[in-house]
Amino acid sequence: MSLRGKLKFAEITDTGKVREHNEDAIGSDIDYGLMVLADGMGGYNAGEVASGIAVQTISELATEGADREHRHEIDPATGLMRQTIVLRDAVTRANKIIFQTAQSQTHCEGMGTTLVAAMFYDNKVSMAHVGDSRAYRLRGTKFEQLTLDHSLLQELVDRGFYSEEEAQRSTNRNYVTRALGVEPTVEVEVQEFDVLPDDVFLLCSDGLPDMVEDEDIHLTISTFNASLDVVGQQLVKLSNEHGGRDNVSVMLAQVLDTFAAKRSLLFHIANLFRSLIGAGR
Repeated sequence: MSLRGKLKFAEITDTGKVREHNEDAIGSDIDYGLMVLADGMGGYNAGEVASGIAVQTISELATEGADREHRHEIDPATGLMRQTIVLRDAVTRANKIIFQTAQSQTHCEGMGTTLVAAMFYDNKVSMAHVGDSRAYRLRGTKFEQLTLDHSLLQELVDRGFYSEEEAQRSTNRNYVTRALGVEPTVEVEVQEFDVLPDDVFLLCSDGLPDMVEDEDIHLTISTFNASLDVVGQQLVKLSNEHGGRDNVSVMLAQVLDTFAAKRSLLFHIANLFRSLIGAGR
């Protein structure tokens, strides 16, 4: 089932005011409800290579996997929807390709990328992230960060050395403890969230929260939410007005209507069979 008409997407990426070129990469497929954002790092143009590989690989593998899998089914080993497993495995594969490329191409040595990806299905969204690219959600008046950075600063916050407020003001926010392509394997953090009509989801590279406070991001989305494109443009404008020290990428999704997955007759029979077995115990 295509999610066109159920979701509205907007995306924008900008070099910023200081960097010479843009090492961020973004990609989306509204039919599959997929958004992928990567923030590359490395010398020369290697960051662009890493982020580009990440977005292309994850986009291809996630959509291919979605066509193969019954995504609403639960994986018994993890308790996660199979679509979440598909997304996680796509990120894992991207890590392997980036790492192998960095090892085999001299000009790509040391490259890597952070990553945040979202995939909507069956009134839920699967999130995968590595590093300090972030996901947020605005539901009604409540704006919250859904991902926690894989960074040294976040670890210090978790251990009580910094408060959240002190972390917001820290100048040492960009030491990531996890990234794609740096090691042969990577731990991909995945989460699932229920989705409601009118929810707005934001994926962004660290160039946005490093320059713009969360409350200002919240205010911008709330003020301009009649047009997601305008929201994205205003967020990038704010980042650049506050210094634009990094590339900045923003991806937005607004939920227009529910999108429950269609179940096959076999699925309903299997559920009935499970219920009867459970009642007989």
